[in-house]
Amino acid sequence: MAHHWKFARTGGVDQVLLQTGDDLAHLGELDQKLWVALAMPCDATELAPETAAALDSDKDGRIRAPEILEAVKFACTHLRDPNLLFKGGDSLALEDLADGPVKASAVRILENLDKKGDERITLAELADTARIFAGTRFNGDGIIPADSADDEPTRKIIEDILTTHGALLDRSGKPGVDQVKVDSFFDQVKAYVVWADDRSDGDTLPLGEATTAAGDAVRAVRAKVDDYFTRCRLAAFDSRAATLLAGADADLASLSARELSSASPDVARLPLSKIEAGRALPLREGVNPAWAQSLLTLETAALTPLLGISRTLGESDWLTLQARLAAHEVWHARKPVTLVEPLGIARLRELLAGDGKARVSLLVAEDAALAEENASIGDVQRLLIYQRDLCRVLRNFVNFGDFYGRKGAVFQAGTLYLDGRSCDLCLRVTDAAKHSLLASLASVYLAYCDCTRPGGEKMSIVGAFTGGDSDNLLVGRNGIFYDRKGRDWDATITRIVANPLSVRQSFWAPYKKLVRMIEEQVGKRAAAADADADAALKHTAETTAHVDKEAPPAKAAPPTHRKIDVGTVAAIGVAVGGIGAMVTGLLAAFFGLGLWMPVGLLALVMLISGPSMLLAFLKLRQRNLGPLLDASGWAINGRARINVPFGGALTGLPVLPKGAERSLRDPFAEEKRPWGLWVFGVIVLMIGLSWYLGRLDRFLPDRVQRSRVIGPLAPPPP
Repeated sequence: MAHHWKFARTGGVDQVLLQTGDDLAHLGELDQKLWVALAMPCDATELAPETAAALDSDKDGRIRAPEILEAVKFACTHLRDPNLLFKGGDSLALEDLADGPVKASAVRILENLDKKGDERITLAELADTARIFAGTRFNGDGIIPADSADDEPTRKIIEDILTTHGALLDRSGKPGVDQVKVDSFFDQVKAYVVWADDRSDGDTLPLGEATTAAGDAVRAVRAKVDDYFTRCRLAAFDSRAATLLAGADADLASLSARELSSASPDVARLPLSKIEAGRALPLREGVNPAWAQSLLTLETAALTPLLGISRTLGESDWLTLQARLAAHEVWHARKPVTLVEPLGIARLRELLAGDGKARVSLLVAEDAALAEENASIGDVQRLLIYQRDLCRVLRNFVNFGDFYGRKGAVFQAGTLYLDGRSCDLCLRVTDAAKHSLLASLASVYLAYCDCTRPGGEKMSIVGAFTGGDSDNLLVGRNGIFYDRKGRDWDATITRIVANPLSVRQSFWAPYKKLVRMIEEQVGKRAAAADADADAALKHTAETTAHVDKEAPPAKAAPPTHRKIDVGTVAAIGVAVGGIGAMVTGLLAAFFGLGLWMPVGLLALVMLISGPSMLLAFLKLRQRNLGPLLDASGWAINGRARINVPFGGALTGLPVLPKGAERSLRDPFAEEKRPWGLWVFGVIVLMIGLSWYLGRLDRFLPDRVQRSRVIGPLAPPPP
């Protein structure tokens, strides 16, 4: 039989219920079209990093539906009862584990931690891997510390490998070597010994083992000595070269102002000694101090043993010395570059002749043989992580139980307090401009904020406002954001995506817009008038300041009295009459409704506010969490609606505490103005004017018509 699923409707969304271990065991059979999400990013969520890492099996930074199913299958396989996953917690009893490698590894971990009698294993006990393997000889990672060897010779070989090739840390935290380092070490030992024993190039060691030191001494100064004798030959070719090649005056002058030593590079660049035609190179006196020690080594290690020369070196002797060492140099040029040379040729021959490589390789193989068994230790940690967090992940992936249950979904970053409200639906964002392009389709009023903390920490969030009004939500306003760890951040609005917050606010929106337009126009006119007044005042001040420097002005002509323009007066009269006729017509139509006047007033109000309210009504029922999460990297499978009641719960409005007392007496309250009386007076005046002009006669009884009351003094009817 097919598994019997249960669904529930929350916030206008149908979601599957995961209530039993049987539901989890059959989760792979549930059509993924009925899942709320199909993928989510590992970052920008409130999941623990180790949980995200355990679920992200392919390490691509995203958790997908197949990885969720694999995690559920793994947990159900290694637990005796999948219902244990609903209990949560970071520990498991050994009896709750199904028989198999995971349970065996859990038992072994407790034994390694000297807790053999314990019946429960916790996630904290698995945190210190080095402690788990501290007392074990082999741990399955293929890395062998020196103390893994039973005998001293093998231990010494491992130490030699560590000295020359560096160390790897095994699971116990000790330095060790793997098979790659073992192979590289013995390959270099063989190459060096083969080279050292090859004498096919002739007399490669004229001084025996001391030839190496002689060759090193010659190579250290060869280029500089060749340079010296070349300069001397040039001096023999042209006497001017002796002065020019001895060192420029500018070079010596630059050294005079500095603190010098024999190790200074500028000193080393000077010639070895004084340049003269046919002059031998002194080896002790009168030489460049930067090369004095190298020349002394050349004398003692090569010249005296091979040629019996000391104190000075002629060019012919220099050539003879190089000829005596020519075979050694050819042999030396073939020396392989290795890391094992510091061990000495005697130790290397000993290593090559013995069976040390086989012994160390055997230890590495024994350790690697336990790889599969000890890999289950990671599975124990993974199972404990799933025990703690897997059901929570399912409530934020297969369904959104935590979100609609107001328990704090993994994508909710915290709570934003701003403009007398608290917003629970806040998400982390990395690029507000890019995020807002898709998030605007959610039909939710969004405020993007930059958040900072002392010490330079920064974060960007987007908060969804689903209640109140938007009159004071402006870019630049500041608030406080509390993350899920309880830390407070300074939050500043940087971007707003405007959408209706309520039908009530939309009712007043046209009137508020009209008031703002009037205020803007009045402000512009006032600013223009103020600018004109400032200009006039400036002109008057300048004129007054220079009045004594100017010629007396000519006597002004007497002002001419302008005649009244009859056309202008007529135009004003026509305009006033038109306005009066319009007002009278409106009033006549309104009063002509009789008992239907309230309906007419309501129709007028709906004519103004109706379109705005209708748009708000439609958008409030289109609010959807999907685009918000899609913009953050999620793959939302269906519509995660935010209906009006649920939206009202996501934004908290200020409410006085229960039982609080409130005094309405305000000593600084503004003086009340009789607006109602003024409006009533204007209405009475307009009605009276309409009656006087005869506009209301057809709606009134004969005895109160204008023609009867005023009689012959009444103006002619329009």
